[in-house]
Amino acid sequence: MNRYPLWKNLLIAIVLILGLLYTLPNFYGEVPAVQVSAARSTVKVDATTEQRVLAALSAASIQPTGLIRDQGGLRVRLGNEDTQLKARDIIEHTLNPDPQDASYVVALNLLSASPQWLTSIGALPMYLGLDLRGGVHFLLQVDMKGAVTKQMDATAGDLRSLLREKNLRHGGITRDGETIVVRLRSADDRDKARSLIRDARGSELGLTERQDGEDFVLVGALTEQGRRTIQTEAVKQNMVTLHNRVNELGVAEPVIQQQGADRIVVQLPGVQDVAKAKDLIGRTATLQVRMVAEDVNPLQPVGADVFNEIRDGQPYPVATKKQVVLTGDRFVGAQASFDSQSHQPVVSVRLDTAGGRIMRDTTRENLKKRMAIILFEKGKGEAISVATIQGEFGNQFQISGAFSTEDANRLAILIRSGSLAAPMDIIEERTIGPSLGAENIKKGFDSTLWGFVAIAAFMCVYYVLFGLISTIALSANVLLLIALLSLFQATLTLPGIAAIALTLGMAIDSNVLINERIREELRNGASPQAAIDLGYRHAFDTILDSNITTLIAGIALLAFGSGPVKGFAVVHCLGILTSMFSSVLVSRMITNFIYGNRRKLEKLAIGQIWRVQAK
Repeated sequence: MNRYPLWKNLLIAIVLILGLLYTLPNFYGEVPAVQVSAARSTVKVDATTEQRVLAALSAASIQPTGLIRDQGGLRVRLGNEDTQLKARDIIEHTLNPDPQDASYVVALNLLSASPQWLTSIGALPMYLGLDLRGGVHFLLQVDMKGAVTKQMDATAGDLRSLLREKNLRHGGITRDGETIVVRLRSADDRDKARSLIRDARGSELGLTERQDGEDFVLVGALTEQGRRTIQTEAVKQNMVTLHNRVNELGVAEPVIQQQGADRIVVQLPGVQDVAKAKDLIGRTATLQVRMVAEDVNPLQPVGADVFNEIRDGQPYPVATKKQVVLTGDRFVGAQASFDSQSHQPVVSVRLDTAGGRIMRDTTRENLKKRMAIILFEKGKGEAISVATIQGEFGNQFQISGAFSTEDANRLAILIRSGSLAAPMDIIEERTIGPSLGAENIKKGFDSTLWGFVAIAAFMCVYYVLFGLISTIALSANVLLLIALLSLFQATLTLPGIAAIALTLGMAIDSNVLINERIREELRNGASPQAAIDLGYRHAFDTILDSNITTLIAGIALLAFGSGPVKGFAVVHCLGILTSMFSSVLVSRMITNFIYGNRRKLEKLAIGQIWRVQAK
């Protein structure tokens, strides 16, 4: 009756062991480390970079105690601060032989001191938010009107090119606010234009007709889907650009996330220099399109500039800056796609109207010659694409080559990240010092610890042995909650600590229901073994209902909240799930081990039980 099958006991034990393993890194503290990240978006921190760093450290007789390479860069863990400073200088000299032309950012950092065997299984500590670690917080407002205006200007140019290609004469295509006005000479031309525009931009533009004197007018207004697409792409592009820029600060866990429809939160834990962070976020990278100087030796360039191609490092002489074909402000968008004929990865690029005209004239005059797209960041230029002009094209064209899917996606991102898709304003900024963060950690830890002690003391006094079982189950709940937060690499904030404290109170409520139900069954005359079985079985429905309703509220906070509210909601929702597991399964398993094998059980250590006497 009160025995779990072996497989269930093993399953619960495995979950608890995994929970312990993934919780452990949070208790080892931090050790000095050196972080290597890319200084420019055209530079990658890859396996080759890792080998160069390890070789340089080995030559200097420095043995790292750990090494992590991920999308954020390379982090080398050292034994002490003196070794950290020495390693930083060695890595800086190895990766950036010319300090004025740095390709990598080498910064001091702190990493978890957990053993390598824990790190190898992905057991890493939770990230700490600004309010616990200190740093800089920015809230940026994206100018959606500017993004829409820019896109509508580009769309007007696209429609001019479309009607020109179809030999359909018109009386002018202009942007009027957030609409595009197309003037035609006849009703028949208007019908043809409507058909062409619908085929090309059917999901983006809604078309209406009107008569304006002798002109037959089509008015194109953004559909709701088209507006959402523009706004979504603008925010995404700005976030990509910001990600590329904050890498320079050497921040291990930058938080760059969308808040609402038109805001971006940038959190840089550990950064105290607000002026430098603001300058970095507001910096503008630029794109330039130049023709390759075919008859110039790249080793002895005369009348040309030389830039290395990012994929193979090959130098290309290109026309000087006085002969720039296009600049980055003419680029409207770039997307990785597949060629319809060869089915190979390509990058589809769109220019605005003026850029399309310039590109059409340039390509017509330079067939079979090569053109380079140069990305400039911090005064340093690199060729992100060098391609041969295969035919005349205007404001839409494809860049093809021996691309992998990853190469095409990266090239599209580089083209898009040359500048922000829409202007942004900093509407909120705040700085939190590390001393305040340490104080917040201490206060949060103390409040959670003493809350746990108070709950444990009450349960043990009131429910005796079953109170102890409930306390052990509550400990398992905290263990699993911290393990999940660590496994998901969540960022713990002060509201998150408050959610942990709240979870303790809510989790013990389930055990109170179970214990009281067992007491009730005993008062009703059930045997001790039957009371345990009926108590857990009957209490489960109530526990499930109450936790589901609470989880619904937590999911609502998670879906519609932002910032501290969302941080609270994440811990709150995970805590509900872990409390269901620990309060029901873990406590029942312990109860089964204590009482399950006793055939002649006369009473339970569950506190005083009395029966109400009928009058």
